[in-house]
Formats: sequence, structure tokens, C-alpha cells
Amino acid sequence: MPALKTVNQLTFTPSKYAGTAAIYVHWPFCLKKCPYCDFNSHVRETVSQKEWRSALVREIETAAANFPNLKAKSIFFGGGTPSLMPPETVSAAIEAIHKYWAPNGDIEVTLEANPSSVEAGRFQGYRQAGVNRLSVGIQSLDDRVLKFLGRLHSAEEALAALKVAQDNFERVSFDLIYARPEQTLSDWKKELTEALGFGTSHMSLYQLTIEEGTAFFHQFRRGKFSLPDEDAAAALYDLTLDLTSSKGLNAYEVSNHAIPGQESQHNLAYWQGDYYVGIGPGAHGRLPAQKPGDAYAHAQIKRPEDWLAAVVSRGTGLQSLDYIPSDERAGEAILTGLRLTEGVDVVHWGKLFGQKLYDVIDKNQMETMIASGHMEKTTSHIRLTHKGMPLLNFILGKLLA
Repeated sequence: MPALKTVNQLTFTPSKYAGTAAIYVHWPFCLKKCPYCDFNSHVRETVSQKEWRSALVREIETAAANFPNLKAKSIFFGGGTPSLMPPETVSAAIEAIHKYWAPNGDIEVTLEANPSSVEAGRFQGYRQAGVNRLSVGIQSLDDRVLKFLGRLHSAEEALAALKVAQDNFERVSFDLIYARPEQTLSDWKKELTEALGFGTSHMSLYQLTIEEGTAFFHQFRRGKFSLPDEDAAAALYDLTLDLTSSKGLNAYEVSNHAIPGQESQHNLAYWQGDYYVGIGPGAHGRLPAQKPGDAYAHAQIKRPEDWLAAVVSRGTGLQSLDYIPSDERAGEAILTGLRLTEGVDVVHWGKLFGQKLYDVIDKNQMETMIASGHMEKTTSHIRLTHKGMPLLNFILGKLLA
């Protein structure tokens, strides 16, 4: 793929694009940095909620001035720990988004939450603020594992918070981490079976990965613990698919499982190559450029205090702005689309980028992958099979060479 073209300015040229975009709002603060986390999260003793509420709204206003014709497709509060935000801050951000990027009808509004008792006490307030989907970071139902993962809640607190969430929201998702040190198939079967009994319509099930710069990265390099090997991890993945599908939660992406119709619309926007706006420290986005199919890739300042100062002084915490031509975006959309069980929608992809999918990928390689059982082609999609999904990166290299 060609290198990105850097735009030497920190303001967007106002766009006439009048379509939809997903809106992501980042809250960077946590009570504690988890040892596996490489997200833009920070621990601070005090946070001025008034200042941060004002800054988030102001950055939304600045972005909307440059993209006044957008319609919000979804809203997602991520972090960090968004459930440390007062409901008033969440409400102010939602109101600003609706004011400047008024959606066409009701949209999905998700907030990530930790299951501590203090944060669970805010769930009703988030509902009243306009959140209609809660994603709870349970991570494990075993207290020993929670301690290893650096979580501050217990399994008992997690289950209590999940009940509060389900009492207040029709749509609730929760996360679990598996493929952990010394985890056996029987361990995972017991834990996941219990989790599936809670009646949720969506689950995100992530294999533990070691990310550079995290506490786990340094411990892993020193041999403090090991992870399941490739065969064991594959067996755990297969078990995950079997158990979730038996309860009607189909895998619609590598790590995400849902009852049909309950998929995360916000994440689908990312994976399907749609535009999205990032608000808050370290947030990223893909915004429409003047030429159809092209985009600006933007990244906000990561350090919270520096982002806040920039917003106060110039209305935005924008740090970098890169121009992505449509052929590069097209490749990105193939990469993310093949993560989905349904694969890449050929017609939708063509409308986004004004090209024919089969003119971009290596058709001979695709036919080879189909013959070997790693890919499938239908009248509307190309997708990876269950056999091909673990080889996603290898297959992409062949298709886009």
C-alpha cells in the first residue's frame, strides 16, 4: 500500500459530505492501569469534571464546524473507564452530538463500564442521559484470575453489576478474556457456560495478547508466565464458537458474538469501512475528504492534560492529520471486513470507493484460497471460512500483494 500523505495543517477543510459517521468519545482516566492494557488510559488523583465536560463539548463543536453535514450513525463512549464520568458529562456530550450531527432517528449509544459497586450506581443515570447500550468489562468470573489481570472488582461484584445493567438497559454486552496462563479447555468451558447462562444478547470474548509497553509485556519476557501455545489457543477458540453458537450468539467477528440483530452497530461501522469521528485524548478517526472515497485520518493528542490545554486554547486537541487516498482506504476496508463472519459486502465496498473489488484483489490468489477451503465467494460477499479465519493476516498479504 502507498504511504500516507501528510497534511501540514491542524484544521480540516470543511467537507460537503452529507452522509453518516460513527462518533467515538474517549474518556482517558482509570482508577488503575491494567497490566495487559495498551489503550490510552491514565491514573489521576483528581479530575475537574466541569473542565472536561466543557472541553469534550467544545471539541465536538469544532469538529462539527468542519463537517457540518454529517449525521451521527452511532455513539460510543470508550476509554479508559467511561463509567467514571458523571452522567451529566455523558449527557452533555450526547446533547452536543445530537445538536450538531442530528441522527436520522434513534441510534445506538454505547458506554463501556467497569463492574465496581460505585460505578454500577451510575447505570440508571447513564440511561437517563441517553445511553441505550452498556458494555460491562467483567473479564473473568474467577477471583484469582481477576487478581492476575489487575482488576479491582470481584466476581461477586461483577455479577451484581451485570444484574443492575440488565435491569436498566435492554441491550447489555460484557467482555471476558480467555487463553490465559494455565487455562484448560474444561476451565474455559465451565466459565463460559456459566457466563452464557446470564442471558445477555452480546459478548466480546478476547484471547489474552501481550502488547508491547504493558506490564504483562515485561513480565512475559522475563518468563513470569506463559500463554497457551497455538494449538491450545485454537482449541479454546473452537470451543468458544461451539458454546456461543449453541446459545444463539453467533460469531459475527473474530471476538464478538451476538444474537442476530444485536450486533454492535458502532463497531460494524469501523469494520465495514464507514467514516468515524474521534473525540477526546488519543481518539482516532476517518473523516470524509473533498474527493469521494478519500479520507482524512486524524489523531488527537494522547496526554490528557496536553489535550485539554489544546482544546481550551484552539478548540481542538488535534495532533495529526493524514490524507488517505481511496485506494488505501479500500485496502483497509478489505482488512477489517474480512474480520467479519459475513465478510466484505462487494456492493457496499464498491459504493464507498468507486471501484470494483475484484479489480483490487488478486483474483488468482482468491481462487486458490477458495479451492483450499480458506475462503468463500457468494453473489454479494467474499469471506473467510472457519478454517481461514486464523490465517487472516497471511491471506490478506496474498490478496493485496
